[in-house]
Amino acid sequence: MGRDNKQGQSNNKGSLPQTPKNQKIAPNKVSEEFSKEFMELIHSVTQQQDKKKK
Repeated sequence: MGRDNKQGQSNNKGSLPQTPKNQKIAPNKVSEEFSKEFMELIHSVTQQQDKKKK
């Protein structure tokens, strides 16, 4: 017969494994972080396009 593959509840459900505490983002700050990254991406793309026009 096969083995039982039952996995119990984890004690680490609320934590992110192998992520330093200083790099974790609070859930209410996630959208702010995404918007910053998108603005940086848009800014870099527009700079590249300006360089190509010159």
